[in-house]
Amino acid sequence: MASLRGMQQPELSKKLFKIIKSENHAIGAYESASRERISIASQISDWGEATGDDSISDISDKVGVLLSEMGEQEDLFAQNLEDYRSVLKQIRNTESSVQPSRDNKAKITEEIQRLKYKEPQSTKVVQLEQELVRAEAQNLVAEAQLTNITRQKLKEAYDLHSAAVIERGEKQILLARHMRRLVQLLDDTPLVPGDVRPAFEHSGQARQVLNDAEEDLREWQPSFDPIPSSATEMGSNLMPASVTGDYSTAEPSVVGGEDVPAQLESPQEKREISGSTMVQGEGYQQQ
Repeated sequence: MASLRGMQQPELSKKLFKIIKSENHAIGAYESASRERISIASQISDWGEATGDDSISDISDKVGVLLSEMGEQEDLFAQNLEDYRSVLKQIRNTESSVQPSRDNKAKITEEIQRLKYKEPQSTKVVQLEQELVRAEAQNLVAEAQLTNITRQKLKEAYDLHSAAVIERGEKQILLARHMRRLVQLLDDTPLVPGDVRPAFEHSGQARQVLNDAEEDLREWQPSFDPIPSSATEMGSNLMPASVTGDYSTAEPSVVGGEDVPAQLESPQEKREISGSTMVQGEGYQQQ
């Protein structure tokens, strides 16, 4: 079905259609990675308990908590990428809307050339030339709208994309650093046969690592500057707000269309700190 939709896409929007489709597969991969990471977190916790070693059980349980949170961050990343993908759809829809204007202009031009070759005295030539003037005017507006929306939405899309990548990276690094603090608490001094390991004395410190990780996630703030935009100067007809005139000759769907969501929040407003899924105290709980 998806392949059929791709074949039905206007020529102008086919390339972006493929990009959007590929991004959907990539987002699905991140969602799958999230589920796998959370499952592995549960397994590492269960394994540690099964070893019968209190130290390993305690550390692996808390490592599992951090791994689970890493999985949740992958899911959040996938959600943010979906917002970026939705913005690309707005460009695609505009491209699809402009295609009929281009086709109409080309069709009239071709018909004029055909008549001038076969029937140079035909009165229809004058009529078609008048239609061509109107078609060119309509296409001029449509092309201006296309370039305006393309620049605005491309900028917005990769603002969202890059912000999502930075957020994911910084939060994953944050969790990984706390994980390194955890594993440092595990004594790996070799024993000779017959020796007994001393009791694990760092349970409180291990629990504090989780507390610190949760607090760091809660207090995380974007470390990047917002990307400025002049798109606020654009009116609802996708023309500069200062420009007056009737531009309704463009295809109506250029300024709207299927799959175009409501105005997204700005990237700064969009950045929501993920609620921590880490568990206080003993025991791993799968979210």
